[in-house]
Amino acid sequence: MKICYLIQSHKSPEQIFRLIRTLKKSSPNCWIILSHDFSNCQLDIQPLQDLSNIHVISAKVFRGDFSPIQAYLNAIDFALKNDIDFDWWINLSGQDYPTQSPEHIEQFLSETTYDGFLKYFNVLAPESEWSKQEAITRYFYRYQQIVPRLSERLQTILRPLKAINYIQPFFRINFAYGLTIGTRVKPPFNENFICYGGSFFTTLSRKCVEYLYQFCNNNPQVVEYYKHVQCADESFFQTILVNNKSLNLCNDCKRYFDFSKTSNGHPATLTTADYMNLASSNTHFARKFDIAKDSKILDILDQAVASKY
Repeated sequence: MKICYLIQSHKSPEQIFRLIRTLKKSSPNCWIILSHDFSNCQLDIQPLQDLSNIHVISAKVFRGDFSPIQAYLNAIDFALKNDIDFDWWINLSGQDYPTQSPEHIEQFLSETTYDGFLKYFNVLAPESEWSKQEAITRYFYRYQQIVPRLSERLQTILRPLKAINYIQPFFRINFAYGLTIGTRVKPPFNENFICYGGSFFTTLSRKCVEYLYQFCNNNPQVVEYYKHVQCADESFFQTILVNNKSLNLCNDCKRYFDFSKTSNGHPATLTTADYMNLASSNTHFARKFDIAKDSKILDILDQAVASKY
């Protein structure tokens, strides 16, 4: 059984290399596709020349729009057209790190009866992690970017204008990813194609990956629709996969995040103080880490995994 890891990165080459070497150390036959944003950070792959089954592709990614998904789909296209042999597909960021041995993860996946592991929920149902207002604002409007970036000061000044969003249903103003204006449109969702939300980070069988690929090729109107919503990466894969009732999906992405200390949509940076929570989480990966702030936590994880397995 083989895993293909898709690592989407944009910073910290040293940390990226450490992640790759950690994966390769206990899973030397795995494939790694490194989708890197060279416009944000140059990356000399010379330090990886001694490792096999590694491919680097270029991507340009912006937070909040469709570009992370497009980079993901481009990687799938690359893998399938180049006959990369994989049974499971795991996407990571360059700031992720395994909380269990990759060898143990492979064993787990070889024995599971599930086709995929991903966090999901009906965005309009009572169990949704978002309010109905937020879900509709995200996925039931077509957005156009007016200004690419706004300073924090300008966002603060303009924030009162968001009150307009709560008194009428026709358009939305958003400042999270520059200045964007959304107009209400007829969505592709219905009782047979429900809008789901969840985490961008998933563990998918080849069956799921091939279905994603086929769906996108056969339903370009859905892909085009998602190119104009907000936070498409927190709905696109869930909506496509969960609506396919032939897939046996586990509602668990096997990732550890901590959003309890943040309010900007980014998970907290994990440190040695988080180790006990990581150790008891029964996850496969965690994010995010920053070796410039605390590299010791990665050393501790390495030691714990080595002693356990």
